[in-house]
Amino acid sequence: MKIRRSRDERRPARVVSVPVVTGLLGTAVVVLAVLTVLLGVSVWRADAKEDRRAAAMQSARQTAVNLESLDHRDIDKSLGRVLSGLTGEAKDQWATISKDIAQAARQGQTTTTVQDVRAGVVSMDDDSAEVVVAITAMATSPKVPQGQPRYHRWRFDLTNTDGRWLVSNMRLVA
Repeated sequence: MKIRRSRDERRPARVVSVPVVTGLLGTAVVVLAVLTVLLGVSVWRADAKEDRRAAAMQSARQTAVNLESLDHRDIDKSLGRVLSGLTGEAKDQWATISKDIAQAARQGQTTTTVQDVRAGVVSMDDDSAEVVVAITAMATSPKVPQGQPRYHRWRFDLTNTDGRWLVSNMRLVA
């Protein structure tokens, strides 16, 4: 079937074949479908990347809060919370220094509570991240009942282990 169409009677009519029009429309639909799928995949990847970023940052924040939330009355539980977010070198370091921290907290009857936490991802890939956390905590003891503020900035290296972001290295930064 052919369609003849002319707006001006003096000009010759153009002949357009229905299969050609159908083919062009079909091609346009396929191209739009492919572009829609590509856009959807791109958005999904961006969302997944942002979710990983947020999870790594939250893990670092929680580890910093656990490090700064110590209570001499239940110090072993406080130290255990810290340990649960560590792996590798950080876990080994913590095993060494946590005994000294426990002894100092018990002797000084010290309790620390977190006042403010700020965090930012410095770098990240699929399996690792570097996060800096600034934290303000208040330390109280019988000698300082009104409390003394402590300001720390932590640099954490995190490793994605079985779907969990764990701190593999930690250090205080100036």
